[in-house]
Amino acid sequence: MNLVQIPTDTWVAASWQDYLQAIEHPDFEKAKSYYHDRRFRIEATTIGHDHAADHTIANTIVALFCTLKTIPAKGLNNCTFRKSGVREAQPDLAYYLNENAEVVPWGTSLIDLDRYPAPDLVIEIANTSLSDDQGEKRLLYEDLQVKEYWIFDVKHVRVLAFAIENQGSRRITESIVLPKLSIALLQQALQRTRQENQSQVGAWLLSEFNRL
Repeated sequence: MNLVQIPTDTWVAASWQDYLQAIEHPDFEKAKSYYHDRRFRIEATTIGHDHAADHTIANTIVALFCTLKTIPAKGLNNCTFRKSGVREAQPDLAYYLNENAEVVPWGTSLIDLDRYPAPDLVIEIANTSLSDDQGEKRLLYEDLQVKEYWIFDVKHVRVLAFAIENQGSRRITESIVLPKLSIALLQQALQRTRQENQSQVGAWLLSEFNRL
């Protein structure tokens, strides 16, 4: 495979070995990568303000909720999850919750899914990648057996959430892994960031969470 000609931000048919060779190339050192169904995707698009800001508020929501509700949690930013030879994902955010919060030890680099469970919650921030996040990545997370998947839709300022089980997924209006957290509340928080700064939105979230 000619690495110079590999297109980014699209799915490319390739073997697992071709995929590993591609992601080790210096040109893709800072890129995100995915492998599923004998195809890979390298995301080399520069992350801009809107994506980065929504990434921050998504993390804030989960961190505040887990702290207030004393839910054990470990959040991971752009971490690699690998089922060797089969599939790989590098979601924007991933969380291990409750009894899984300490399942992956310190000193671990990429997370080997032959040794450790998949994360309980995965979040993708969709700015230019919405159709892929709703489609191929959703199928990938179904096969990885993630329990819940959220998409923060930057352009339409909305949140899509899916419960995953038996290699399938369905839309949900309330989180299963974070009980009593409604998806409408997530979306409202996201919408408020368009008029308020993150500290103001965080204060509003604290007030709302305390009512649950």
